[in-house]
Amino acid sequence: MKKEYIVYKLSECAKQACRIDNELFTKYNVKRGLRNEDGTGVLVGLTKIGNVVGYERTEEGLKPIPGKLFYRGYDLADIVHALLREKRFGFEEVAYLLLSGELPDNEQLDAFKELINDNMPLDKKTTMNIIDLEGQNIMNILARSVLEMYTFDPNPDDISRDNLMRQSIELISKFPTIIAYAYNIYRHSIHGRSLHIRHPHENLSIAENFLYMMKKEYTPLEARMLDLLLVLQAEHGGGNNSTFTVRVTSSTRTDTYSSIAAGIGSLKGPLHGGANIQMVKMFHHLKEVISDWTNIDEIDTYLIRMLHKEAYDGSGLIYGIGHAVYTISDPRAVLLKELASELVAEKGCEKEFAFLELLEQRAIECFKKVKGTKKQVCSNVDFYSGFIYEMIGLPIEIYTPLFAMARIVGWTAHRIEELNFEGRRIIRPAYKNVLEEVTYTPIGER
Repeated sequence: MKKEYIVYKLSECAKQACRIDNELFTKYNVKRGLRNEDGTGVLVGLTKIGNVVGYERTEEGLKPIPGKLFYRGYDLADIVHALLREKRFGFEEVAYLLLSGELPDNEQLDAFKELINDNMPLDKKTTMNIIDLEGQNIMNILARSVLEMYTFDPNPDDISRDNLMRQSIELISKFPTIIAYAYNIYRHSIHGRSLHIRHPHENLSIAENFLYMMKKEYTPLEARMLDLLLVLQAEHGGGNNSTFTVRVTSSTRTDTYSSIAAGIGSLKGPLHGGANIQMVKMFHHLKEVISDWTNIDEIDTYLIRMLHKEAYDGSGLIYGIGHAVYTISDPRAVLLKELASELVAEKGCEKEFAFLELLEQRAIECFKKVKGTKKQVCSNVDFYSGFIYEMIGLPIEIYTPLFAMARIVGWTAHRIEELNFEGRRIIRPAYKNVLEEVTYTPIGER
């Protein structure tokens, strides 16, 4: 047998070996995807970090309610509205809150910001390795750079609380620099553009420093908008895939860098952190194929075709619509839409934004027509985040890395919690084997 045929042969055998009848999941009461029959997540742990609320449990079942997101018990909407009133950056404050469980006072926050700025520069070897190894996917470069940080850490395997906090702050500080450098090197090696390595500045927020390292020039409104996007995506409870990945790996007591790299790998998936890229591509497509951006009939006709897998990519999905927990509304999407108007005016994107808002409205209605009203759906954070990144002038290649830049705060907070609560145990779920035993056949008789 030719060796080139072996891969095909193995693949064909695996096709049958991987087949499991759907009725077996019901027979053995298996929660596919860790989901209950009503679509809610299987309860696997307790946390004091984030709380995602999208429904209430009643005797009749699940009752949809407007979505709420809490950071350490504080309503995210209250945090965001306070930042807007005071016209200041808030990502560092949210990072302090999520890591410690307490809101900082001015002195504590200033010291924390200074610590962040001190840790933003990369080790020279890390910078050179990003340049030398290049790469076409920023998430892969980010994961590789995180694993490399293990080498430069004097106590990489120490899981004491003090050391975990030190490592967490260094990761939060270095993510913006790694992502900015990785993109500029990608831009140079793939697109032949000039190579810019701009070092982070003292006395700038994370959002400001990131925009400076990425493109040098930015407006104050762009920086404030990016800061708010980071605040909105810093944490989302322990049940999302990447945070759960970090908690599962942390429960084994592996090192911080291995655990965070695993979280990056999870977030990279198009069904998780890559969803906003799908949304932006779909929006560009709809801008081209729909001739009248105000015509509800034309919009509905095309969206229904998409849901029937007759248009766009044939997936049957309207990207940015629907969420595992939120029903009536995703509070992050509500806040983004509320905050985007000022930036829309600055960039002259009023027509595009009005079209996006109409698409949101019609997509929800079309979903009801096609799928029925059994499950209420809403737009999620991805519906608006990619559009806002575009207005800020950020390239699509870093949309998912930006998600990681925000979520590293939640990941590290959950890792610290996973390794420090009294009832901790290694996370080890069970799988039911549904294959009968067979007798071994000697190789000469096969």
